[in-house]
Amino acid sequence: MLITCLVLVGFMGVNLGDLIPTKSIELEHLAGRTIAVDGYNTLYQFLSIIRQPDGTPLMNSAGEVTSHLTGLLYRTANLVAKGIRLVYVFDGVPPEKKAETIAKRIAVRQEAKKKWDEALEQGNVEQAHSYAQQTSRLTKEMVEQSKEVLSAIGIPYVQAPQEGEAQAAYMCAKGDVWAAGSQDFDSLLFGTPRLLRNMTVTGRRKLPRKNIYIMVKPELIVLNDVGLSREELIEIGLMIGNDYIGGIRGIGPKKALAAVRAGKSADEVYAEHGESIDLTPIRDLFLHPETTDGYALSWNAPDETKALKLLVDRYEFSADRVKSSLAKIREAMLAKGTQSRLGDWQ
Repeated sequence: MLITCLVLVGFMGVNLGDLIPTKSIELEHLAGRTIAVDGYNTLYQFLSIIRQPDGTPLMNSAGEVTSHLTGLLYRTANLVAKGIRLVYVFDGVPPEKKAETIAKRIAVRQEAKKKWDEALEQGNVEQAHSYAQQTSRLTKEMVEQSKEVLSAIGIPYVQAPQEGEAQAAYMCAKGDVWAAGSQDFDSLLFGTPRLLRNMTVTGRRKLPRKNIYIMVKPELIVLNDVGLSREELIEIGLMIGNDYIGGIRGIGPKKALAAVRAGKSADEVYAEHGESIDLTPIRDLFLHPETTDGYALSWNAPDETKALKLLVDRYEFSADRVKSSLAKIREAMLAKGTQSRLGDWQ
């Protein structure tokens, strides 16, 4: 049985939720738009929310986890059927300054795994499911599996040299896509003119540990409407912490905003708190991230033979459901021509 619930286990990246005005938008209003989706971010969502009642991820008979592929296929098909043109962007080698954040995430997963096991021993299924969501781990093999599936169903992907969010933001700033799709506000610090949140988790979702369901809708954030420049957002991100620095103890979004409004730089606020840190390399990671122009976006009708062999024969998906999803994608592609190139749906 596939169970989904809304994951509220904290933000990856910088938490600007209290400062950023968002606008709900219906998926139908995104028809005809090209969205660069943060691949790692999205696959983590699928690995987290697509699980059995006790928290066990979906797997085939060989023990291969398939939760990420389940979400990738069915969610992509539904979005494409609404006329949305998707391109997935995957992370490359993480910057050295992200090492501490990665280590912390590993520690969180390890602790959550212990609590998951304990909850299972106690027979507390709901609690076990909640802890299990925090154990999600995306491997290189899973990413390669996802790329293989995308190729089979005709959806392009881009391999970023470093941060996928930075690459998606760059593509949006260039005008190659209309928006970057991610849950993380870091995309704004990387300079995306438009950020779409909740696109891949839209729908009815259960709140953790509560018998309450809410409707999650896509949110559109336009950088020019935020009321803060990209540079000011970066200063706030340096103060409150992000993937590259822990931030200043006792400084949250509102205090950081007040400091920026008062004309203070992050360097000055750190100094006021007795800390001397060279913030220039971290600013550069946001202002001048490593990106690539080496991509060509092409959308094609699915290769049904390849897709069925991969998804049904290897990963043991339902043949009928896979065929239905492929039909949705094929119909959307044919509506714009059998093969579409960069520029068709921006």
